Amino acid sequence: MTTHPTDPHRDQPILTAGVPLDQARAAVIMLHGRGSTAQDILSLSAYFDQEGAALVFIAPQAADNRWYPNRFMTALEGNQPDLDSALAVIADLLSRLEGEGIPPERVVLLGFSQGACLATEFAARNARRYGGVVGLSGGLIGPDGTPRDYPGALGGTPVFLGCSDVDPHIPVERVRETADVLVRLGGAVTLRLYPGLDHTIVPDEIAAVQAMLDAI
Repeated sequence: MTTHPTDPHRDQPILTAGVPLDQARAAVIMLHGRGSTAQDILSLSAYFDQEGAALVFIAPQAADNRWYPNRFMTALEGNQPDLDSALAVIADLLSRLEGEGIPPERVVLLGFSQGACLATEFAARNARRYGGVVGLSGGLIGPDGTPRDYPGALGGTPVFLGCSDVDPHIPVERVRETADVLVRLGGAVTLRLYPGLDHTIVPDEIAAVQAMLDAI
């Protein structure tokens, strides 16, 4: 697989599950975490009730199994050009889906860990009405004090943020800040902090995402 030095995630594999794209009425873009794979995050689709649902799940693969090299709270320039390349992957997928008759209003952006950081950052930078935004153990990217004066409006987009209150990788203060920013952008935000858990996904989060998919 060819890697472009200034656009490392371009032309990486994209995996799918659910119904074929030409039969889908809604989509979930699934973004894996650091050190993980598209197949890993795509396996999460098996936990969602798809009976009678015309849903396609789409999972892009990051080059070198990570969307950006450094921690998500380091200086933004330290994660370039990988971060811009990762954000472009999501934009390209949304454009492709719209071309197939699936507008952003019927697309859920879902990520875990580094993928959750990417999903929430993309939604904030490109605020508009989506089918939903799901950040599982993640938050907005950049160091403390990063300006959060994003343009646009989420227009009531359902947003679910779930994280342990003692996650070793995601400070709880950043999760709360992310919730506040997305509320200011017009998102209908649900924030759930789970006491004492590790960096993981729990059944309550699966149920919350299922409810979001049912609404679409």
